[in-house]
Amino acid sequence: MVIAIMATTVCFAQSMEKRFKTVHVALKINAPAERVWEAMVLDYGEISNFSPYIYTSEYTNGSLKGEVGATRKCNFNGKGTQWSKERIAEIDNKNMMMRNVVIDGAKLPLNFDNSQAFYRVKDNDDGTSTASYEFQFRTKPAFLALIAKGGFKKQMSGTLVGLRHYLETGERVTGGTDKYKEIKDNYPKATIIKTK
Repeated sequence: MVIAIMATTVCFAQSMEKRFKTVHVALKINAPAERVWEAMVLDYGEISNFSPYIYTSEYTNGSLKGEVGATRKCNFNGKGTQWSKERIAEIDNKNMMMRNVVIDGAKLPLNFDNSQAFYRVKDNDDGTSTASYEFQFRTKPAFLALIAKGGFKKQMSGTLVGLRHYLETGERVTGGTDKYKEIKDNYPKATIIKTK
């Protein structure tokens, strides 16, 4: 356990050397933690099933499931001109925590050496769970950080609402459709957790 924490600290220090901004959002979902973890992390390449901001997503480089080293590509528009490539850098299935790093992208104002997200699922012990995203990032150029922070907050919150709808109904909430507009007022907004 201590070795794992030390390794995490070393990896964190190497990938996030400079000061960064953080966005952290959470939402209660009426589904067991194991099912939420499966959709958020184990079905890693299928994030477009529930993100209203991702038009398509797919595994890349031979990845087939959500595990350390798995990579995916997410397209943020129908033309495929704005995209990110991401990789699972760490995963803890027992405690339901995953660290995802952005390794490349097009038309994104991110410093790819300093952008990572933590996906977490907490069992509420009543058949429900709480899912959260915490995104730590630097922008390139740096002055865009405050503008980008608002956009990331909106996207991450919307993705959690989409995840809840997808898990509770089985209906996909994919970018480029009107599904999110139809359903967003039926759910509480994600909780914004105060960060630096």
